[in-house]
Amino acid sequence: MSTLPTMKLNSLQGEYLLPDALLLHFGGSLNEVKVAWRIDGIANAPVVLVLGGISAGRHVVESDRPGWWKEMMGSGRALDTRQYRVLGIDFLGGSGSTTGPFAGQTDFPSISAYDQVEVIRQLLAHLQIDQLYAVIGASYGGMVALALGERLPQLTQRLIVISAAHRTHPMATAWRSVQRNIVRYAAARGEGAEGLRIARALAMATYRSPTEFDQRFSGEPERTANGFSFPVEHYLFARGDAYAATYVPESFVCLSESIDLHRVNPAGIVVPVTLVAIREDQLVPLSDMQALQKQLTGPSELIELSSIYGHDAFLKETDALSSIFAKALA
Repeated sequence: MSTLPTMKLNSLQGEYLLPDALLLHFGGSLNEVKVAWRIDGIANAPVVLVLGGISAGRHVVESDRPGWWKEMMGSGRALDTRQYRVLGIDFLGGSGSTTGPFAGQTDFPSISAYDQVEVIRQLLAHLQIDQLYAVIGASYGGMVALALGERLPQLTQRLIVISAAHRTHPMATAWRSVQRNIVRYAAARGEGAEGLRIARALAMATYRSPTEFDQRFSGEPERTANGFSFPVEHYLFARGDAYAATYVPESFVCLSESIDLHRVNPAGIVVPVTLVAIREDQLVPLSDMQALQKQLTGPSELIELSSIYGHDAFLKETDALSSIFAKALA
């Protein structure tokens, strides 16, 4: 049973307009960039920046709306808002309230994880946060965490990185390249949402493991007027429909490309790093996580988990990750 006292939890959020044009890592600039942020927790407690996949945003903790990582973050949870303040942001180039492409836009510039880091740096200065207690990043958020650890080590005391390495594996890029071209092809014909629906369905097949699909979708197909329909097909396109209803296709293309452009120098990361690898992850192979740890300059630990949820394990393996967080944040 928790011994933490009952305290008033604060929730603050806003949109910060960067004072100057944002110079981008791959060239060009963006004017009037705004970043949407939210912070939940006890006033004056240490701040932990939490970053997820390209669909995640500033709503991390369960509050006035469902948090995308509500199983892990909040009062009495692994990252306890009675002990820490949880800071979340909407990614640059994404489909949230931070600056990103609008539907139908084809000229939004390429975005690097380093650009996300620069936005975070300016936001922290605006919020008068001199140093983060930790950065926790999963998937794309883990890539941004690594970029922050390399570029601005003075901004955080530690990193916890789940399912993200120093580079993107070519096989993962192969899958995402097909997804982006599906969206571009459909958008050029005025059917961006339908393209995103198909691309997301394909992406879902890479997020999970063959073991899970075998357990859930090995039933017989159903005959329809257009041929046969398979159990796994229903699942994939239901997820595609839900995603396409809420996400801007061009934002998916932007951040999917940002993932594949990801490269950091592990030797430049000197802050302590806890790495969490999933053996069944099809997108970030265990061998890449092992290679990353070998090249890190600062203290590091690599923890291997096994999960039928594959790359999505960070959203599902609450108990295992809670133990890891407790140790890494101690």
